[in-house]
Amino acid sequence: MHANEFLRLFSQGSRRYHLVGNEQCGLVAGLDLEGRLYALWQGNVLHRVNPAAVLGQSTRECYLNPGGDGLWPAPEGSCLGYHYATGRWCVPPGLSGARYTLVSFAGGQAVIRAEIDLINARGIGVPVVFERRIKLCPADDGLEMQVTEALTYLGPQPLHAAQGLLVPWTLAQFDCGPGCEVVFPACPTGEIVDLYDPSEDQRWSDATLVHTRTEGNRRYQIGLGKKTPWIEFRDPRQGLCVRRTAEPLAKAWRYIDIGDRPVDRKPMKAGARFSVYNATNGFMEIEAAGGCPRRLEPGVTLTLTVHTRFSKTGAKNN
Repeated sequence: MHANEFLRLFSQGSRRYHLVGNEQCGLVAGLDLEGRLYALWQGNVLHRVNPAAVLGQSTRECYLNPGGDGLWPAPEGSCLGYHYATGRWCVPPGLSGARYTLVSFAGGQAVIRAEIDLINARGIGVPVVFERRIKLCPADDGLEMQVTEALTYLGPQPLHAAQGLLVPWTLAQFDCGPGCEVVFPACPTGEIVDLYDPSEDQRWSDATLVHTRTEGNRRYQIGLGKKTPWIEFRDPRQGLCVRRTAEPLAKAWRYIDIGDRPVDRKPMKAGARFSVYNATNGFMEIEAAGGCPRRLEPGVTLTLTVHTRFSKTGAKNN
């Protein structure tokens, strides 16, 4: 989608946004669109865009996924998940209806913030400040967005791991099709965990990399552990590469199970640093997750700094 067409959608939908940089090399922060971020390069939007989400309104019956790069809390499912507070899967209205405030901006940087009340599947309220600290880093062949995701727990009492977990989780969506894939450095088989049905038939390895098909025609999701240093989406149709890296956790924090599992189950012990989600309707996600301590103290801020590098020079080999 062309950048000017995208910005017109915000005006048509009466949605606020903030532009970092410009339409040739920039980022759009959808202040009234879940705080989603969209990279712009040479007048085009690189992330997936769902016009219906910009012009419409999500409901319990129909969630309009905005695409872009979003910040959600993890875990999604299990007895501690945030998408099952009412018994069936639903994006929390605090997330889908969040209105972010532009806290500061200068040059190629901006900070946006929203206060969101979450409820997990055990019915425990978890009030949180969501903050996205954005920095645009232009490059000769594309751009890099550095985003520090910050979740601040506002509850008056400590939250123990058996009561609730809270982790910043950033999901970047892209249109995909034949030939699209995600690659990451070769790793032991146990480092790859299926979060839905088995997906081994979608993967193969060469001397240095694992390849997994992301052609948008089969639903699967894999979690990758702390030893995986980066993941990269490759779209040969556009000559587009998108590599995501995440800075290490604080020593006292741990990765958790971010998966969408039934509410009668506890989270798995295996934690995810990165995740790859392949949908059935022509889009995919490359995701990065942070960590948390075993006990959340009032006022604690959980941060995750993610670097997303967009390149239009063709696929990288290593």
